[in-house]
Amino acid sequence: MSTPRSRARARTMDEIVRIGREHLAVHGAAALSLRAVARDLGVVSSAVYRYVSSRDELLTMLVVDGYNELGDTVETALAAVERGSGWERLRALSYAVRRWALAEPARYGLLFGTPVPGYQAPAEQTTGPGTRVIVALLDVIEDAYRVGELIAPDPLPVISGDLHADLEAMRAESGARSPDWVLARALTVWTVLFGAVSFDVFDMYGARTFTDRSEVFDVHLANMARILGLRGAAVS
Repeated sequence: MSTPRSRARARTMDEIVRIGREHLAVHGAAALSLRAVARDLGVVSSAVYRYVSSRDELLTMLVVDGYNELGDTVETALAAVERGSGWERLRALSYAVRRWALAEPARYGLLFGTPVPGYQAPAEQTTGPGTRVIVALLDVIEDAYRVGELIAPDPLPVISGDLHADLEAMRAESGARSPDWVLARALTVWTVLFGAVSFDVFDMYGARTFTDRSEVFDVHLANMARILGLRGAAVS
């Protein structure tokens, strides 16, 4: 049961995360400072250490917060097309990632951009939140396979023993039941999705290369559908 003290602490932690987001957007991850956060929080610098022990802990809080908000965004988008086709669900997931990333470039950069010097995200705190989107993507692909929406390659690709073992580990972690060729294609789709989003967020195309970036993203989505062998996708 929560107490007034625990509720007050939770509100303060929320404020620290909010201020940390603002500083991340303005100054970048490498320049985050607990002293600066304390100043904006309206407390002396020593007081903030009762809530956050170090800059690295603040970074971890921001990483977990970012992963969870992205995961929530994707899950909300998928819920809106819960009974849709595999193509509709893939498109909803992909555009949800892109929308969030473009709206939150600094937070996307913290999650998927250049690593912060000297910082190592603790796996025990970040792996669960950090895998929410890929698990959702695997679920979309798994469902498409289960209902016969994926066209199998002929002949089937040769998967090495080492890669098969890695894919087995993915199956164990995600609960997937699809064969190696599906997961191998899913691996490429995962990489293409975040590569395409990163090109947008970090302006890697160049400012004047493409008139309509959304149309370019649609091209990537169509190619992702082809890679999956997804029936019924709008890939003309």
